[in-house]
Amino acid sequence: MSSVGKGVTTASIGRILLSKGYRVGMIKCDMYVNIDAGTMRPTEHGEVFVGSDGIEADQDLGNYERFTGNLSTRDNYVTTGQIYQEVIRRERNLEYKGEDVEVVPDIPNEIIRRINVIAKKGNPDFVIVEIGGTVGEYQNVLFLEAGRMLKLQNPGRVQFALVSYLPVPKMVGEMKTKPTQYAVRTLNSAGIQPDFIIGRSELPMDEKRKQKLSLLCSVAPGDVISAPDAESIYEVPLIMEKDRFGDKILEKFGMRPRKQDLRDWKALVRKIKNAKLPLNIGVVGKYFNTGDYTLVDSYISVVESLRHSAWANNRVPKLHWINSEDFEKNPSSVGKLAKMDGILVPGGFGGRGVEGILAAIKFAREKKIPYFGLCYGMQLAVVEFARNVAKMGGANSTEVDRNTKYPVIDVMEEQKKNLADKNFGATMRLGDYPCKIIKGTLAFDAYKTGSVVERHRHRYEVNNKYRNDLEKHGMIFSGIYPKKDLVEISELRPKLHPWFLGVQFHPEFNSRPWKPQALFDGFIKAAVKKSA
Repeated sequence: MSSVGKGVTTASIGRILLSKGYRVGMIKCDMYVNIDAGTMRPTEHGEVFVGSDGIEADQDLGNYERFTGNLSTRDNYVTTGQIYQEVIRRERNLEYKGEDVEVVPDIPNEIIRRINVIAKKGNPDFVIVEIGGTVGEYQNVLFLEAGRMLKLQNPGRVQFALVSYLPVPKMVGEMKTKPTQYAVRTLNSAGIQPDFIIGRSELPMDEKRKQKLSLLCSVAPGDVISAPDAESIYEVPLIMEKDRFGDKILEKFGMRPRKQDLRDWKALVRKIKNAKLPLNIGVVGKYFNTGDYTLVDSYISVVESLRHSAWANNRVPKLHWINSEDFEKNPSSVGKLAKMDGILVPGGFGGRGVEGILAAIKFAREKKIPYFGLCYGMQLAVVEFARNVAKMGGANSTEVDRNTKYPVIDVMEEQKKNLADKNFGATMRLGDYPCKIIKGTLAFDAYKTGSVVERHRHRYEVNNKYRNDLEKHGMIFSGIYPKKDLVEISELRPKLHPWFLGVQFHPEFNSRPWKPQALFDGFIKAAVKKSA
């Protein structure tokens, strides 16, 4: 099933092999006909992760980066749409030299070509490929076929791991293997026999279940790996290593560990477990609800970044998911934010829920609660300040109100044609851009340097026409993209607020569990101080 933990498993394999002295490359394959993840709703597909080169990709690339430290680019993300687009392009250019072009083998061959790109990039010892979705989905067949063909072409150099769920029905009280048996048979029908079965479940898998899966699925008992639920995803590599997973992968390839070093990872997990004092952070957003459920995957990099910084400050992050539309339906309910040690507004698009977000920002500003705005969260902080402090009545972003009297946030000049032409896919300001930071500001105190590079994903910006007026009333534009004089960071003067900061970029993509992102760390430190 989806969300069973394939991405974390893939990232964990990468971390385990790194700990044994080997280099890894990572690829995520998605069955979607979308060219990239940029046009998908967050509540449909989870967070859109932005690579350093601007690729808009599946959220699993974020876990790859957070577990291995490898930077992701467009080479690390493959979709069905990309594959068909490239095969058709090559056919139109006569690159198949007059041969008839067929779904098989030409589509799987293009998938294999892309895997080989990563195999040559950075000279990794292993390429780890995650196939999204589930085994039984018809749309995954061509990726499975590529895997089958790759193993045929490279005997002894390709292994398969199936991540499968073993339910423990409460009314039965027994772990059930039948769904996994069926998944293996389905994989067999695609011509693939798994080398490993990774059994996800609420509880550790016992020997009886391992023996049963071994017998019925033709996998050695020792190659059935238990992957029970963990308190944090960062425990997963350590849990898998209890079954010597990494050594077993190497043994099948006829290789040996060059070292055995998970010391830093173990220290990280100890740090996480030793944190005791809670820290309450309100995340006010608009991409939480999916039916009757809350989807935190919409902001997964934000969540992990908050956790990294909280753990580094010996705190247990208690994240409160607050739908901004609730404040619009019941304005007085914004008062529940008084219980928060910090308030964060993540990225977003469009006008839905905006007035609720503005109410939350106003509350954070007036009540002196540490505030951190990311992308849209910064833009709306500027709007709120313009309206309520600089007395620009009705100030807004032209994304929300094209006819506002005070367009303090406006579309970037180079984006106007894209919007007019409805050219939306992969056309935002994307990827790494430098930012110059002014000394004596919250941003400089956090970064401790005057120049940084962060990842972006936006079309709108602070309108320079209003910068002077906003600065006169106490807003500081502490980070600037010098080439085009664009605002990257805004904050309030200390006399107005102890810690109130917004960024146009997405710092959450650069946070690591062993090295929290600087601004997140500054925000959490301010929240800790407020909670004292």
